[in-house]
Amino acid sequence: MKNGIAECSVCHSKLVSPGSKTISRAYDDHKIRVSSKQRVLNVLLVVGDCMLVGLQPVLVYMSKVDGKFNFSPISVNFLTEIAKVIFAIVMLLIQARHQKVGEKPLLSVSTFVQAARNNVLLAVPALLYAINNYLKFTMQLYFNPATVKMLSNLKVLVIAVLLKMVMKRRFSIIQWEALALLLIGISVNQLRSLPEGATAIGIPLATGAYVCTVIFVTVPSMASVFNEYALKSQYDTSIYLQNLFLYGYGAIFNFLGILGTVIYKGPGSFDILQGHSRATMFLILNNAAQGILSSFFFKYADTILKKYSSTVATIFTGIASAALFGHVITMNFLLGISIVFISMHQFFSPLAKVRDEQQQNGNLELVNAKDTHRANESFINMAAGANEEASHRGESDDRTPLLPR
Repeated sequence: MKNGIAECSVCHSKLVSPGSKTISRAYDDHKIRVSSKQRVLNVLLVVGDCMLVGLQPVLVYMSKVDGKFNFSPISVNFLTEIAKVIFAIVMLLIQARHQKVGEKPLLSVSTFVQAARNNVLLAVPALLYAINNYLKFTMQLYFNPATVKMLSNLKVLVIAVLLKMVMKRRFSIIQWEALALLLIGISVNQLRSLPEGATAIGIPLATGAYVCTVIFVTVPSMASVFNEYALKSQYDTSIYLQNLFLYGYGAIFNFLGILGTVIYKGPGSFDILQGHSRATMFLILNNAAQGILSSFFFKYADTILKKYSSTVATIFTGIASAALFGHVITMNFLLGISIVFISMHQFFSPLAKVRDEQQQNGNLELVNAKDTHRANESFINMAAGANEEASHRGESDDRTPLLPR
């Protein structure tokens, strides 16, 4: 093998070595050949995700009383995981009833145990999601809903770096520029007039806010990448069975959090329904639906697409915040959103793949040119050999004496 090209010793045909770049290119080719039904599914996922993600900060804000939560955020997360576990069980029962003859039963003990062993990696994103879900409530204490949504868009850059490191994903220069443009759009949104007790970027002067922002961006980004890796590494396993493990782990981690709260605050805090209202019930249902949609994104679509769809939800969040709570939509916010849309169009534009495709085509043309050159050399050598052999035969015939008759 030379320069990533393997040559057959018999027929001298050339094959590209299946390295990490080849696998990533195959992933890009797969996205190009997506069927029309898959595209429709992606559109539905994006629309549903935009509505649910955009509504989530608004519901959290509505759940606050005098700027505080009367309920334990961990209890909301625990009830959310329980709701998702119930949904996964119901869908597993429905899927098991529609199995074809000869297929391995989904509800057998052997299938469950084997799938549990193969999908144990889902415990990692479950733990990270448990931490992140608590941070969502903490962020609402420092920022308004629209700002929380804009700050969450920083996850896209972190996710891109993690995808490149963990899953060997490849991004063109244009796509990296689109991500940089996304950060500019977020910054433009933050550059507004200075309220009392605010910095030059419009964020309150609180050390906890900066710490929560860093954790709020890093933890869910790691959770998303590890979740996509875990789901796609066991692609043949039913997504509902995988979700059952993921949500089960999440429920366990959140229950441990509740027990920790009981130990810290006393037995009175064990009532997981204490302080809940109608808004928190809608919040639980919204979080559950959002988590279910995310699993379909990570297994059948793409983490970057998931985060960009969440970016679109910023518009819905800003409009809803202005209509319900009187938050002002500034010109900076509108300009920031416009830049975000330009970034999204640039990232998914076919032009972002042109340079890579030209390089790939150039490599193929180089290989074909070498093959043609080798074939021409072989033909010339064969022709020269034939002429040389014919001349030797002619000379030998001239030098041979005539035999008497």
